[in-house]
Amino acid sequence: MITWSNSDTLSSWKKLLSLKGMVSVKDELSGSNAADRIAKYSIKMGGGLTYNYAAKQVNEQIIKTFSELASEQQLIDKYKALLDGEVINTGEKRMVLHQLTRGQLGKDVIADGVNKRDFYKNEVKRIAEFANNVHSGKLLNEKGEKYTTVCQIGIGGSDLGPRAMYLALENWAKKNNTFKMEAHFISNVDPDDASSVVKSLDISKTIFILVSKSGTTLETLTNESFVKDFIKKAGCDASKHMIAVTSETSPLAHNPDYMAAFYMDDYIGGRYSSTSGVGGAVLSLAFGADVFQRFLNGAAEEDKLALNDDVTKNPALMDALIGVYERNVQEYPATAILPYSQALSRFPAHLQQLDMESNGKSVNRDGKPLNYLTGPVIFGEPGTNGQHSFYQLLHQGTDIIPLQFIAFQKNQTGDDVVIEDSTSQVKLCANVTAQIVAFACGKQDENPNKAFAGNRPSSLIYGEQLNPESLGALLAHYENKVMFQGFVWNVNSFDQEGVQLGKKLAKTVLSGQMEGALKAYSGLLIK
Repeated sequence: MITWSNSDTLSSWKKLLSLKGMVSVKDELSGSNAADRIAKYSIKMGGGLTYNYAAKQVNEQIIKTFSELASEQQLIDKYKALLDGEVINTGEKRMVLHQLTRGQLGKDVIADGVNKRDFYKNEVKRIAEFANNVHSGKLLNEKGEKYTTVCQIGIGGSDLGPRAMYLALENWAKKNNTFKMEAHFISNVDPDDASSVVKSLDISKTIFILVSKSGTTLETLTNESFVKDFIKKAGCDASKHMIAVTSETSPLAHNPDYMAAFYMDDYIGGRYSSTSGVGGAVLSLAFGADVFQRFLNGAAEEDKLALNDDVTKNPALMDALIGVYERNVQEYPATAILPYSQALSRFPAHLQQLDMESNGKSVNRDGKPLNYLTGPVIFGEPGTNGQHSFYQLLHQGTDIIPLQFIAFQKNQTGDDVVIEDSTSQVKLCANVTAQIVAFACGKQDENPNKAFAGNRPSSLIYGEQLNPESLGALLAHYENKVMFQGFVWNVNSFDQEGVQLGKKLAKTVLSGQMEGALKAYSGLLIK
């Protein structure tokens, strides 16, 4: 039987707290056994990736305590319960089914009178048929011309994840002859965003994807009206240029104003929706349905690995527990995500929402205050750009901030140049290696300004190349890491009430029913 308990009631948690500061990665990686440690502290992931945590502040005793905490907090059992369709999202009294969009790992889940796995598979099939009809020219615009561009309209999880995934695969698809349509994204309600994007498009050859589960999201519907106005001014029929990704009960479903509608449901949160129709429509149109399926396959492979109850063979679980140790034992305030791949330029922004919207909670699943820290601040930028920006604070700042590097042995395009006896890609990988060691080992210097204390912990996820399978595995790894951490902290990682208050107050401002601070601040901006 599963029990949901605050971790500070568990003996393994108290034992973990007693292990603060017992490992110096500076000593571990400066010594003669560094190579053995690097080889040992490594776990195979899906999609050809590997998770290496040799530069983290852990040892066998700490890892053994991780296993005890995972067992006592029933982390794998809770994951299995999620997969079996139990109501894990207590705040909204919903199941959590995003893993089901890419593979059946639990029992058949029946909800709303349907088998949800069949429902999700059917939506992938419908999206594939639509994309194939667009690519083949079977589906044309009102002038009998082929569509060449797709533009997604959505905000939050309807934008950050799909945009990050598209950018991650754009160069790969062009190199591998699977690039079908250029994709653009409109998210911000700021009219300058929509205007700059729409003005760059040939509207007559563009399909706009409106993404809103409820069909009532204010920012998205505002941008829809904005775009429809441009479509009309271009002399085009909006019903020939717009599709919807929404729920079957929303006003956007079965609506003649759209060429087609593809469906999602309340069991998939926005930040977990890249493997649903939210990501599926734009990725299938941009790269082809086969590429989207390969992306799903990589995620499914990683989901399966997350079921392993041996923490040393479960990359997401190990990553999660190390993160808990860093947050609750070492009391580090943040985590930096540092992909050494320009293709992953928006991946840290997606992970920022995934992690901070999920585990940025101060009450447990029962609404009771917690007495320990939960989710860290997440930030990051691609290397080597970040090295010339915020790495100064990471190396020599007063706060120690754990780091997560992501790197690949090969680039996506195959384009490169040899300068001073090495290629750009080799230089990129050399920078990753140098940074990991520099953060861990530091440097002594008589000049304090040039001295580096070291002992800054980091992990490395690496593989041969960023492709659909490795991207899917990378996405699922972080989704599962966040899930496991939420289970440890006993928070509901699948609602986001912190997003709602500002929305409600904005509607109050627009209605004119204001008083106090709302009225005063509104007077500064709204004339």
